[in-house]
Amino acid sequence: MPVQKVLVVGGGITGSVLSVALAQRGVEVELVEISPRWFGVGHGITLQGNALKALRTVGVLDRVLERAVPFDVLRLLQADGRLIAELPTPHTGGPDLPSTAGALRSDLQDALCDAVLAHGVTVRLGLSVDRMDQSLDHVDVTFTDGTTGRYDLMVGADGINSRMRPLIGIDTLPTPVGMSIFRVVAQRPPEMVCHEVYYGGPRFKAGYSPISADRCYAYLLDENLDAALIGPRAPLALMRERGAGYGGLWGRIVAALPEDTAVDYRWIEAVLVDEPWYRGRAVVVGDAAHACPPLIAQGAAMCMEDAVLLAELVCGEEPLQKALEHFMARRSPRVRMVLENSLRLAEWEIHPGTPGADPARIMSETLDSLTAAA
Repeated sequence: MPVQKVLVVGGGITGSVLSVALAQRGVEVELVEISPRWFGVGHGITLQGNALKALRTVGVLDRVLERAVPFDVLRLLQADGRLIAELPTPHTGGPDLPSTAGALRSDLQDALCDAVLAHGVTVRLGLSVDRMDQSLDHVDVTFTDGTTGRYDLMVGADGINSRMRPLIGIDTLPTPVGMSIFRVVAQRPPEMVCHEVYYGGPRFKAGYSPISADRCYAYLLDENLDAALIGPRAPLALMRERGAGYGGLWGRIVAALPEDTAVDYRWIEAVLVDEPWYRGRAVVVGDAAHACPPLIAQGAAMCMEDAVLLAELVCGEEPLQKALEHFMARRSPRVRMVLENSLRLAEWEIHPGTPGADPARIMSETLDSLTAAA
């Protein structure tokens, strides 16, 4: 086995799935997370079939589906709530799994945290990596609390604003896409059974998805507003003002939100490391290597696929460098296709009426292509 001891930096979805997948193969895993508290952040999350497949691989799918809401169609609506079309969504994880499930991020992360601990992973909170030195056969790491460690492999899974990217010598930075998103968790109306998206309103689009028996995730895609608004407590009044003009169930959900509702507001950014994601015995994966606009709902799936495949390859019989080369050969084309198509969709949202724009075709072709094994 090329690796026996691995450091995973970042305890979110990517790092957690990777830690479990490595531990399942007998690797000694140490996971460090910069936050002093380990929990799911954000609001709702859409898990396509290939994400569900990865969760099954690490043994947490049944736990997640106990609270998540599976569905197999996407409904497109006019701004007033009238139905445009109902589209079946491809089963990217195989015919035996739902095509999609909506979940609370906290439910997903709770399941992953429990799995990480159950597999004997050493978890250290409130610290990260300060510096590292590599040799041919190991990585020496100094942590932000002054402690040190030696590992066969270090994996940066610390998100789009990764500190591990520059630390290992990759200078790629995220760039704004030109759109932003308001997000809230709300009471789920009984009639909501799948993801629905509203087009033709005053902003790029609005939508919602069921994420538990009694909760839903609602969002509004807008232009980039004042950067000072970015954060987890944007004004609800502003979301209502910007979303005025969207009716139907979306309008009713937002109108009924309590005044103290937490509104998360973010500029949407993208990043893609064009060169190999590794330097020697250090590699970045997930959003640290690639992050795309959420227009095809494949961000989490791409991250989980990275984690499962990396664990499989570095625990195989090949030398580590060959394993990392094969990892890049398999991941790079797939990730690039998803990111480029997501950016194309974003461009069409920002500039409606673009000649040749066909969002339904791009979404369908992308998801169809992902039914092939990662």
